[in-house]
Amino acid sequence: MLKTINQTIELLDSGKIRVAEKKNSSWTTNQWVKKAILLSFRVNKMKTSKGPYSTWFDKIEGKTQKWDKKKLIKAGFRSVPNGVVRKGAFIAKNVILMPSFVNLGAYVDEGTMIDTWASVGSCAQVGKNCHISGGAGIGGVLEPMQANPTIIEDNCFVGARSEVVEGVIVREGSVLSMGVFIGKSTKIVNRSTGEILFGKIPPYSVIVPGSLPSKSNPDGPALYCVVIIKQVDEKTRSKTSINDL
Repeated sequence: MLKTINQTIELLDSGKIRVAEKKNSSWTTNQWVKKAILLSFRVNKMKTSKGPYSTWFDKIEGKTQKWDKKKLIKAGFRSVPNGVVRKGAFIAKNVILMPSFVNLGAYVDEGTMIDTWASVGSCAQVGKNCHISGGAGIGGVLEPMQANPTIIEDNCFVGARSEVVEGVIVREGSVLSMGVFIGKSTKIVNRSTGEILFGKIPPYSVIVPGSLPSKSNPDGPALYCVVIIKQVDEKTRSKTSINDL
């Protein structure tokens, strides 16, 4: 069993398998992969990992801990000091990792930047050409087993200090302003239509923090929500795009 579990972690690490896959515009979670990750914590023993500033003691080693320059060049991503990735996370070509943290089971696709002090949690899926800004968090999901991972689709911008958690899906091209917090029970209010959604940000939405009066007590305290204020346009994109340099 140990061999099979470790082979699964290797396949995750190389991007040959992933925790969640998009098929016909819908996301499917491979629960057996999540189960293998959980079992790896049970069957693997604690071991030390030497770093330039400290020694770690964990069951999962660093992704690039045993890599040489040749393998780093082949992988094709850039990682600055204190950009931490655990083994079992996949990092695609042309990704930039500032001092950040990417947990095992995560998938970060081509051309994405994980900015300073941002974190990508276990099993989270981040698409192509995204910008996860400074201090932002993409929540991890391992347990309960039936829980789906948090997903950021292609060409999304997640503003500084924002948090997207609990299996929320941010659809392609969306922009989240600074300080947006979204969980599965957060109300997502469309300012134009008044429609209220949960758990999924529609494609090309611009999202800001907001508040919503209570129906039972409209004069009482308002409750937190996020607001779709408009669709992404060229002006929005020019402010949130990653510099090609």
